[in-house]
Amino acid sequence: MNTSLTIKSSCPISTLLIDDCHEFRQGLRDLLNFYNLTSDLQFQVVGQAASLTAAVQCAIDQTPQLILLDMELSDGTGIDVLQRLKQEHKLSHVLVISGHDEDELIFRTMQAGAQGYIFKHCLSTQLLEAIQLVLQEKVYLSPEVATRFFNYFHFSSGKPTRCHSTIHLTERERDVVYWLVQGASNEVISKELYITVGTVKAYLTTIFEKLNVSSRTQAALQALKLGLVSV
Repeated sequence: MNTSLTIKSSCPISTLLIDDCHEFRQGLRDLLNFYNLTSDLQFQVVGQAASLTAAVQCAIDQTPQLILLDMELSDGTGIDVLQRLKQEHKLSHVLVISGHDEDELIFRTMQAGAQGYIFKHCLSTQLLEAIQLVLQEKVYLSPEVATRFFNYFHFSSGKPTRCHSTIHLTERERDVVYWLVQGASNEVISKELYITVGTVKAYLTTIFEKLNVSSRTQAALQALKLGLVSV
């Protein structure tokens, strides 16, 4: 995923924090304040919630641009929040930050309307990039999450849709996409295929163009949908 992606905001991004742990919400606030000082993005926390009921009401009242959502709440789950906000037509940019790594839960969360999913232990290294992407209407799945998501997608969706278009991946490009689906970095792909990192990047550029996508996650998902590669 392109870590050089940045967006600038002329006014603070209104943000709602949803987590049943006060200490964790405070940690998120501290991290957002750090980004206010060190990045082009500016955040303003407009509300906090520890329960499903409070989260939905705060989202309706404040209409935040960004929601950082945990899976466990005092009276429900993050999926419940997503479903309720969809019913209220208040589903904004939602990034899930969770300690849960169950394949089915990750898949259901993305199906329910989340635009990104990262693990809590990856927060300090992945949060800013994840926020940048979801605010650009793109999907963010960290490599650790992407592997689980694509594996579950593959096995729960039955046979993939076969490609009836002119899209054609060479055998080497299929090899690259295979490792992409596994969540492998460019460095890992280069070692597995005995090619340079520069060659991997060149393959990825060509693959993105052929699939008409702009990110590693989108490329892997599109390849699976079209049956161009399997896991």
